[in-house]
Amino acid sequence: MTDLLISPARDSGCNDLELLAEVVQTAAQQQRSPVDDILDSGKVEEEPYLRALSGKSGMDWVASISEFENIESLRSICGPRVALAHQVLPTEIIDVEGAQCMVLLTYDPLNLIARQAATQQIDIPIIWRMASRRRIHDALRMLYGVGADTFEQILEGRDLDYDNLETADEANVIDADEDEEASVVKFVNQIIREALQQRATDIHVEPLHDNLRIRYRIDGLLVDVTVPDNIKALQSSVISRLKIMAHLDIAERRLPQDGRINLQFEGDTIDVRVATVPTVEGESVSLRLLNQEKFTIDRLELEPFVREKIEQLLTLSNGICLITGPTGSGKSTSLYSFLSEVNSPDTRIVTIEDPVENKLPGVMQIAVKSEIGLTFASGLRSILRADPNIVMIGEIRDLETAEIAIRASLTGHLVFSTLHTNDAMGGISRLMDMGVESFLVSASVRAFLAQRLVRRLCPKCKKPHELTAQQRADLEIPSHIHGQCYDAVGCDHCRNTGFSGRLAIYEVVLLTEEMQDLIVKGEDTRILMKQAYQDGYVPMREYGWHKCLSGQTTLEEVISVTSAELG
Repeated sequence: MTDLLISPARDSGCNDLELLAEVVQTAAQQQRSPVDDILDSGKVEEEPYLRALSGKSGMDWVASISEFENIESLRSICGPRVALAHQVLPTEIIDVEGAQCMVLLTYDPLNLIARQAATQQIDIPIIWRMASRRRIHDALRMLYGVGADTFEQILEGRDLDYDNLETADEANVIDADEDEEASVVKFVNQIIREALQQRATDIHVEPLHDNLRIRYRIDGLLVDVTVPDNIKALQSSVISRLKIMAHLDIAERRLPQDGRINLQFEGDTIDVRVATVPTVEGESVSLRLLNQEKFTIDRLELEPFVREKIEQLLTLSNGICLITGPTGSGKSTSLYSFLSEVNSPDTRIVTIEDPVENKLPGVMQIAVKSEIGLTFASGLRSILRADPNIVMIGEIRDLETAEIAIRASLTGHLVFSTLHTNDAMGGISRLMDMGVESFLVSASVRAFLAQRLVRRLCPKCKKPHELTAQQRADLEIPSHIHGQCYDAVGCDHCRNTGFSGRLAIYEVVLLTEEMQDLIVKGEDTRILMKQAYQDGYVPMREYGWHKCLSGQTTLEEVISVTSAELG
């Protein structure tokens, strides 16, 4: 057996064969899968190794897994418990010499336990083939849904009554049976674990009339999650489990609630913000997954001409710097990165946020609690009596907060905050619409910074293409921006989307002396924009072209999030 496992590694280019032999021996002694241990060792590339192993074992290799046909037949003949427990994938039912046979994929041809279990459950002949572990894992999730094996155990453990489940006391549903509780806990954990593995930022559990829909937000887009059939039957149990984890009142189903969950995942601390909203079909639960990352200005990957302006702003001793953009555009990440850059032993930084999304070492952070009177305005008044050098306000929402922030900047404090506007220049009119006098805007604000998030190209499959001179002209790409554009392709690494992660694009408007004079005079936006260009303003779309021509995102992504009209 050892030679059968080691020779494919040699054929696929691995040089550390002695270490692999030790891995195989250890796995055999501890009754684990040697194939899994070899793949997990990082000494071999998965697909070349498994392809070579398929040749040695005499199994046909399946390079890609197409869309499933006859899904219900596949699920009924090969149930989720065997398929998921032993990682074998039914792909099709074919006719061989007048007899129906099921094609099963495996990545471990030596797993005799899996073969035995499959043979016992499946009552038609089996044709075994091999495919990569990653493809089998992804396809199993698509075929059966997240947590399908656990869901099946729950259904077998009780007699479900849909009407009673709709109206049952949710506390009793969770606590009714110790075995069932463990299964529901496991099922919910699988949903969260799957989201974290796919780099999701949000999980939405949404009750529909005849189903319980679960969606992940990945790279800014909502993605439906395949879930087991009849999951509606466990709606109350799943939602109650999430509420218990977030220390919410499970008996209160008429009012919205907010809570938090602290998780450990692969050595990382994950902070989960939980919000429940009552709907006509039951409670909807949203989970925001916040990884406790280290914030630095380098992680923003700023273009040099923007980074230079921001670093100048961070050296100021007073004034207001406002970041603008819609919800979910990365404003908080930028603010935390800026604060981390100026955080030092001789600087006192105090923030007031709603809520505190991430904890920064050495920074005093205050969470807004409006129910007890701790608002942005009241908290900010107290902060200014606490001798801060730098103040961060989560958001300026009203005139009272804006006036206190302006007063803080005029009395020698550097203030960071956010506004909801479409672009950087819109921040001026937004403050005036709140009732702030133009001379106060001119005297206190140092810069407006707007940002959006675009999806980052997958580095493993992006495909280059050259822009023609006509295309550059149509897109109004300046001649000083050089490089090569790339298209999204799609591969196993990026779930066939062509994108992996997101990055921010920016624009910065500095309030120079000339700009301040124009604001006091009440000049319109057209005049202000003309002055901004003279002061070195670079629009967000042009910033985005730099990211496109450095191979980080696509032209379509930049166009979709910027409002400028094409020429």
